[in-house]
Amino acid sequence: MALSLYVDTARWRAHQKSVLDQFPGLVPVCKGNGYGFGHERLADEAIRFGSDTLAVGTTYEAARIKDWFSGDLLVLTPFRRGEEPVPLPDRVIRSVSSVDGVHALVGARVVIECMSSMRRHGVKEEELGQLHAAIEDVRLEGFALHLPLDRTDGSDAVEEVIAWMDRLRAARLPLHTMFVSHLRAEELGRLQQQFPQTRFRARIGTRLWLGDHEATEYRGAVLDVTRVVKGDRFGYRQQKAASDGWLVVVAGGTSHGVGLEAPKALHGVMPRAKGVARAGLATVNRNLSPFVWAGKQRWFAEPPHMQVSILFVPSDAEEPRVGDELVAHLRHTTTQFDRLVDR
Repeated sequence: MALSLYVDTARWRAHQKSVLDQFPGLVPVCKGNGYGFGHERLADEAIRFGSDTLAVGTTYEAARIKDWFSGDLLVLTPFRRGEEPVPLPDRVIRSVSSVDGVHALVGARVVIECMSSMRRHGVKEEELGQLHAAIEDVRLEGFALHLPLDRTDGSDAVEEVIAWMDRLRAARLPLHTMFVSHLRAEELGRLQQQFPQTRFRARIGTRLWLGDHEATEYRGAVLDVTRVVKGDRFGYRQQKAASDGWLVVVAGGTSHGVGLEAPKALHGVMPRAKGVARAGLATVNRNLSPFVWAGKQRWFAEPPHMQVSILFVPSDAEEPRVGDELVAHLRHTTTQFDRLVDR
């Protein structure tokens, strides 16, 4: 009995192809937990559709994935002096976000990150003059811009890239390749048309692997069902059942990521109101689980355990049976499945 990730493989791969067709030269991203699929599976998919480069989050991920992907590996986390050395093959490309970092990577293959409106990391405009001497000692693979997802100030992503292209050109730095993140296909096309001598390569993860929400589904298997009546005590903390119903033990607990929720940016009054309401219910130990039964998300009977969750299903719903599977609305990037099932 397991928490399973079901994949409509044909549909999933059809979506991948649609993204690849929109973004020629796309660099697939495989980082974290492999967007819920795992590193090995995504490496296999990248090989299947012929990618020459796979982007990973850290040097530790590169060390693992190198045995599954034989092409170039682009490490997205910028190099820092003093970081723990990790043995990596020459086909690994390091991101660098400082002039000092470029000086420290003599002989290495590097992509230089420019400071975007993300304000996260990158070489600043006033530092470009110092790069001439620094890049003589490295193998420069290109420059990169990591752009924000939302532009609440009304600014234009293409204009931001163009501004950096003009700065790099004015500094007489090579512009053969520019890696970009979070651009639409139409925006990338505009850039390629304006700068035909530069190869623009979109680094894409979420849109590529998770863009079709109907292609995947998590399900937790029912392991046990126990009838309770109002007032019965149960669980680790011996709480009382608020009404008649069933305690349903379902596969999927904290080790899978169940009950762990990443913060979300809320836009508008209604989402914020719902967030406040959920927080209020949590103070009295009422937490909605991600598991669905009989068309409704069901409440946790108590906080999820390590490998299972206990849900309360009221008596006005159909009784679940051992072996049934409950659909679970889980975030791919924080979930670890027991098994992956291709359909």
